[in-house]
Amino acid sequence: MQMTPRPPGTILPPASKLYLASCVLATVALVGVLGLGLLSALLSGLLVYNLVHLTAPLLGRLGVSGRLATPLALALLALVFLLLIAAAIFGGASQLTGGSESFVTLLKRMAEIIDAGRVHLPDWALSYVPSDIQEFEALAARLLREHAGQLQLFGRDVGILLVQVIVGMVIGGLIALGHSASSREVGPLASALVERAGTLSKAFHNIVFSQIRISALNTLLTTIYLVVVLPSFGINLPFVRTMIALTFIVGLLPVIGNIISNTVIVIVTLSVSFLAAIGSLVFLIAIHKLEYFVNAKIIGSRINACAWELLLAMVVMEAGFGIPGLIAAPIYYAYMKDELKMRGLI
Repeated sequence: MQMTPRPPGTILPPASKLYLASCVLATVALVGVLGLGLLSALLSGLLVYNLVHLTAPLLGRLGVSGRLATPLALALLALVFLLLIAAAIFGGASQLTGGSESFVTLLKRMAEIIDAGRVHLPDWALSYVPSDIQEFEALAARLLREHAGQLQLFGRDVGILLVQVIVGMVIGGLIALGHSASSREVGPLASALVERAGTLSKAFHNIVFSQIRISALNTLLTTIYLVVVLPSFGINLPFVRTMIALTFIVGLLPVIGNIISNTVIVIVTLSVSFLAAIGSLVFLIAIHKLEYFVNAKIIGSRINACAWELLLAMVVMEAGFGIPGLIAAPIYYAYMKDELKMRGLI
């Protein structure tokens, strides 16, 4: 079914019973996604759906016919995802096994920092801190043995997560193909549910793709600080590439992602110099404040939400559904606000 998009700012007539029924069903579905642990499938499906509909018009402008644009866009995205997965596997293996910024090197560095900090600890705390790297490795081995069961469950959960992501991507791609080819009429309730799904897709697009731009800007400024500013003062931090990658990845989470990356950078800087750590804290606070302005410009202008609104939604959703609720909160909140705005209620 082809739907004509409404102009921005359009206010719909008062809610009908059909609209209310579709909203109830949509709410039950969204809560059920969190309750059943299917958020990864939902997000991956929405991501593929939006990427297909962003890529297909670009291919059309390059001369690809309208009927072939969507299938070709889906095929190109599938190829890109496969290449990214392969690069992640090889890159992850390299990060774990070798290199100056590998996981093994990070463990050794942690042991050195712990050993250097022992002189500042009170006597009662020394028994809880490994005295050298051999004791640190023995402690790690003992923890692995004691928690082998939890690690097996973690491995199983990771496998389930990957399956859900793949299935969600396949479903999102099939919906994108079906949406572009479908011309049949559907019933009124199905039409109302399609509208709810379209509003959710719009909310996902506004939050996720805007947050990618915000994270990219934050990562660029952090890279300049770590690669240019600190070395100009003779301060060379370890694990710079790892921290830059972490900044971009966790920066995709609104508000809290910036806090996570800042904490890691300040701690690593503290292992080099206390004054450098203070400088890093000041610089990163400045970036954090800049992110508020960028949020207000990019995300806030689209969903008319302040940073405190998103933060409050994240706190409430995290309390109710844990980490999945924290991740879903900005998207769900943007969806709810879009629905209310279309009815002229806010």
